[in-house]
Formats: sequence, C-alpha cells, structure tokens
Amino acid sequence: MINTMVSLRNFAARSSARAPAVAVIKVGAQIVVLWVIFAVSNAVVARLGLRIPGNIVGLALLFVVLSAGIVKERWVSGATTLLTRHLAFFFIPITVGLMGLTDVFVANGVAIVITLVVSAVLGICVAGFTSQALAARKRRRTA
Repeated sequence: MINTMVSLRNFAARSSARAPAVAVIKVGAQIVVLWVIFAVSNAVVARLGLRIPGNIVGLALLFVVLSAGIVKERWVSGATTLLTRHLAFFFIPITVGLMGLTDVFVANGVAIVITLVVSAVLGICVAGFTSQALAARKRRRTA
C-alpha cells in the first residue's frame, strides 16, 4: 500500500513537471501551422504578382481553411491566444522605426491625422451598422 502511494506521488510529480513542456511543444506546433499558412500566402502573392500584402492573403486563407474544416480551431487556438495576448510587443519595432521619420510626420501630419480619423469613423460605422443588421436579422428569425 505504501509503495503504491509513493509510486503515485512520483507519477504525479513527473506528470506535473511534464505538463509545461507538453504545453510549449503544443503551442510551438500550432505556431508552425500558422507559419505554414503565412508562408503559403506569401508564395501565392509572389507567384501571382498580387499587390496585396501576404499577411492579408494569409488571413483570408486561414479563414477559408478554418471555415472548410481543413484546419480545426483547436489546432491553432493556443498559439493565437498567446500571440494575441502579447500583441503589443509586436508594435515596438515599428514604433521605433517611425521615430526616425519625424520629417515626414511634420510635413504630412495633418493629412495623416485626417486619414486616421476618417478611417476610424468609417470602421466604427461599418461595424455598428453590420452588428445592428445582424441583430435585427436574428430577431426576425426568432420572432
């Protein structure tokens, strides 16, 4: 009985020590899946000579493969959660790079601000109207 308890404790200790390693490997594999989708989308853009960034094509490709069930959501959910959680860190390099372009911002600052405000207002309006239309459609279906 005592030997069984000791072996159960050893098993539990090994299992709990292995869990973080398994999680890291799992998220790493999920990042590889996302990277493959990104690489394929960049290859498609380069091969077809598209004037659309590869990451936009990659988002569309990810949407298609998730919608079609080719890639299961659980296959990428851990990586997407991790990447989204640390999204702010991905903006540090671009911010540092923009600091060297002060002359561009001084010369075109007003146009940049107007563009940002108009695009933000349009984005908010489109999102609002879309959500209202979908909510009204749902109410009509349930009524």
